[in-house]
Amino acid sequence: MFISNNIVSWISWLLLTLLVAAGLGYMMLSDSSDKTLFMPGPLSDGHHQLADKCDACHVSEFGGGEVLQQACVDCHGADRVKPHDSHPAKKFKDPRNAELLENINALQCVSCHSEHRAEITQKDGLTQPVDFCVHCHRDVAEERPSHEGMPFDTCKTSGCHNFHNNRALYTNYLIKHLDEPELLSTTILPEKEFASVLYEIAEYPHDRYPVQAITAESIDAKAQLAAYVDKDANWPEQWLSTSHARTGVNCSACHAGDTQSGDAQSGDAHSDSGTDQTVWIGKPDHAACETCHKVEVERFMGGKHGMRLKHDLAAMDTSMARLPMKSMKEQAGTSHQSLTCNSCHDAHEYDIRQAAVESCLGCHDDEHSKQYKQSPHYLTWLAEIKGEADPGTGVSCASCHMPRVNYDVSEWMSRTIVDHNQSANLSPNSKMIRTTCQHCHGLEFSIDAMTDPALIDNNFNGKPVSHVETMDLARKENVRRQQDSDDDDGSMFGF
Repeated sequence: MFISNNIVSWISWLLLTLLVAAGLGYMMLSDSSDKTLFMPGPLSDGHHQLADKCDACHVSEFGGGEVLQQACVDCHGADRVKPHDSHPAKKFKDPRNAELLENINALQCVSCHSEHRAEITQKDGLTQPVDFCVHCHRDVAEERPSHEGMPFDTCKTSGCHNFHNNRALYTNYLIKHLDEPELLSTTILPEKEFASVLYEIAEYPHDRYPVQAITAESIDAKAQLAAYVDKDANWPEQWLSTSHARTGVNCSACHAGDTQSGDAQSGDAHSDSGTDQTVWIGKPDHAACETCHKVEVERFMGGKHGMRLKHDLAAMDTSMARLPMKSMKEQAGTSHQSLTCNSCHDAHEYDIRQAAVESCLGCHDDEHSKQYKQSPHYLTWLAEIKGEADPGTGVSCASCHMPRVNYDVSEWMSRTIVDHNQSANLSPNSKMIRTTCQHCHGLEFSIDAMTDPALIDNNFNGKPVSHVETMDLARKENVRRQQDSDDDDGSMFGF
């Protein structure tokens, strides 16, 4: 039977289409396949590390906008509530604000932050025009005469407004900090709270590791440690001098894995004969740290340094960074080629001074980082580590980029932690004002400094040359309030 060429072509085209569809369907539904083929464009700076983990956001192949929104909430939801968010979802769920959603759907993160749109993606992943505030605040000058004539593309300038967090910029807060000196009389960081509240930290394994100093005789797992001792005769003394050893954290706390019976930390792990029924972990990962430092690990995995670990990917290395980094040759011999807890907290030493400066400078090669050791901040740090100044008065890299903040670590407890999410106050940089700058500097100086790109590049070696009107407007508002108060008093008392 004669079959026309057209029929053969159509059958071939249909079979090829079915094969391609089957292949794409398999790739989409398979957990192990590479799904980057489906990416319509590159990811933003905030998410580019997850390019090989599409299901970090697209948790369902057949989900729509509600699935993406939930993925945003799962990672960023804690930051979208008051007092951390000036525009929480709750504000727009209020029926009185329903009409605002007709202008811009502020309930959906992707309304302002759409991924895979490199051609329109701006700083902080914003994919709305920079004057997007006009959608809701068109009549702002009627309520605030000081804003008359101000263009809407200046709203998010540092020192003005941050959509998600204006806590350092509320009018009452500005007035409270009027006329502060450039350098405050007291310049000290909040004291960390971990060891001082250890008995109140529920997740700390008090039953296995009483808070008492470990001696050479009480080191457990001696059989497994013999190899280390043979290689490095100084190892026991080095370990015993650490804060871990001084507070009772024995070797098995980090190195002991699951026992044959499934008990993760059995009593055998602490016997003098070693951990006979325990799997010995030569190089513990962040899971071991999480046993005692749950909050710190969770915050670390919420930032750019640890976000890949959160999604079960290989740890970030410097080749993945979009900021200037030192070459792999320059990093040779360091532990910085991948980012885990031990990248900064070297095993068996855990020197927080090393972690606060040298660990950062071992990777970062941008102008701001390279200028740190020529800055006044570094001089304060040298004075502290030499014992010439009080603890907490030195300014390290971590002082600003891993600030000490009061954090709700549980439903019943808050404490001052070192925020290991180094992205939390990074951008927009006005978020840094309240968490770091104001420990040492007046508010007006801090705002001006954060708007001076040259000053930021040279790591604040000098004074800002730019000036933002924020505090000037606050002074005028304060005068107006005082005049209104005087007028009210006059009418009340008749003079």
